[in-house]
Amino acid sequence: MWYRNLPAIIVLNILGIALFLSFYLPANHGFWFPIDSSVFFFFNRHLATNETFLHLVAITNNRAFDVCSLIAMGLLYLSYYLKRDKEGRRLMIIIGIVMLLTAVVFNQLAHQLPVSHQSPSLFFPHVNRVSELTGIPTKDASSNSFPGDHGMMLMIFSCFMLRYLSRSAFAVAIIITIIFSLPRIMIGAHWFTDIAVGSLSVVMVCGSWWLMTPASDCIVNWLSDKLPKTGRMR
Repeated sequence: MWYRNLPAIIVLNILGIALFLSFYLPANHGFWFPIDSSVFFFFNRHLATNETFLHLVAITNNRAFDVCSLIAMGLLYLSYYLKRDKEGRRLMIIIGIVMLLTAVVFNQLAHQLPVSHQSPSLFFPHVNRVSELTGIPTKDASSNSFPGDHGMMLMIFSCFMLRYLSRSAFAVAIIITIIFSLPRIMIGAHWFTDIAVGSLSVVMVCGSWWLMTPASDCIVNWLSDKLPKTGRMR
């Protein structure tokens, strides 16, 4: 029964809340600010000295490149979809719909957090801006970068892979999450903590209650009941 997950849910909530409070409560975000600054300047100084790195960062932060992350997630999901029978494929489509709805709701909840700040590319003066150095349209700044929406979406996808597919799918999804979250940090559109604290803490708290209880299954089953040939989650 789901209540056997309750200790794990409580632990994840404690860790998620503690993670957020470790960033939110201390003045100037405590030990997180030096980490954020070091990560930002490590990448930022290379933008002016390494042209290959500069253009790589520019391309991977272009809006069109976001399609690549969707393709990567889609291919992973498709690899499992093709192995299912007709009823199983229908159920996977429903799970995908629930996953998208979850991402929308979690994103709205995340933006209720009492934190709002500019991206490091706007916070620090006289820094290297990729759009200025290359002229390539790219996302290198944000007026409110906390939490990282893109990173949160990828984390939610990973959690759904673990809950409904397999650990191997989860492992691949984690790699996808890291690969497609990193460009936002390298270009300075997000602080490291926008993702490692903001996105992660929300997913740990909300995701544990959503996926480790019958909550998500109830929505999957409800949608399944509204369509012919139901395939219920057990």
